[in-house]
Amino acid sequence: MSVNTFGRLLRFTTWGESHGPAIGAVVDGCPPGLAIDESVIQPFLDARRPGQSKFTTQRQEPDQVRILSGVFEGKTTGTPISLMIENVDQRSKDYSDVAKAYRPGHADYAYDAKYGFRDYRGGGRSSARETASRVAAGGVARLVIPEVTILAYVSEIGGDAIDMANFDAAEIANNPFFCPDAEAAKRWEKIVDDARLAGSSVGAVVECVATGVPAGWGAPLYGKLDADLAAAMMGINAVKGVEIGDGFAAARLTGEQNADPMHPGTNGPEFSANHAGGIAGGISTGQPVLVRVAFKPTSSILTPQPTINREGEATELFTKGRHDPCVGIRGVPVVEAMMALVLADHKLLHRGQCG
Repeated sequence: MSVNTFGRLLRFTTWGESHGPAIGAVVDGCPPGLAIDESVIQPFLDARRPGQSKFTTQRQEPDQVRILSGVFEGKTTGTPISLMIENVDQRSKDYSDVAKAYRPGHADYAYDAKYGFRDYRGGGRSSARETASRVAAGGVARLVIPEVTILAYVSEIGGDAIDMANFDAAEIANNPFFCPDAEAAKRWEKIVDDARLAGSSVGAVVECVATGVPAGWGAPLYGKLDADLAAAMMGINAVKGVEIGDGFAAARLTGEQNADPMHPGTNGPEFSANHAGGIAGGISTGQPVLVRVAFKPTSSILTPQPTINREGEATELFTKGRHDPCVGIRGVPVVEAMMALVLADHKLLHRGQCG
């Protein structure tokens, strides 16, 4: 069984392949009466769209979303919302060699081992192209949580991290890296361009902060908010690590250092730290929810790599075509979308149990 659906009350299912005629998502469980049309969703897809700089894949996809169902007279009806995005710039011939051998680091062998055959054109379902569907679904989810503000940005590329002292949210939209540190963005131009020119790739870390999340969303054990966020982020193509709050750094702290001290505030408790990333015991505390996501270097590279063909024979392969030298850059809108989808689901779950 292949699981293509995520969520409990607000559920979304993605469909389609990288080189098929279209990709899309079906969002089910969205409350009725929310104002929506394509223009509400399109800006998020535009942020993820390829070909906008030399630092991303040059595949030219307009990523225009169409709403096929679930909306009447500009409002959600409470029925499934079907979203479609056409693929218009496929070059399947670039993958003729991939049909004969497995790309190291990619999902080629694993898919073949599971299904007995695979769609080698751009990786089929394993392609990061699928994430456009998630971004579209996330645009719907944001309508469910108007009280929440979600902001993601790249905090590290190729091992070079931003300086938080230089953090400027307004700078994120001023460079092709979604970087809040103007000095780091300048350094990253050379790091990513060097990798691109060498036919290689680099990894990245994306941080995402959700403010306005009230205390109480989540569940103590098997429906933990942080567990669902981790699953959502790990489900993104090329993600190999997720941290909530201080994450792995918390293991190097003492109990006193890791605590988030509380004191009385005007509108409830106030915290003097947020090592927990806004979640304690699986339930939101009212602090900003912080998630950090690690993207591996793009597996599709021009550098020849040892591999095997389907007959198990040794060979060498490099991947032709158009690929991101740093896939984490365009991961920013995807991380935001998954944050929105999880938070919207947990808002509805909380309302269902607690009113």
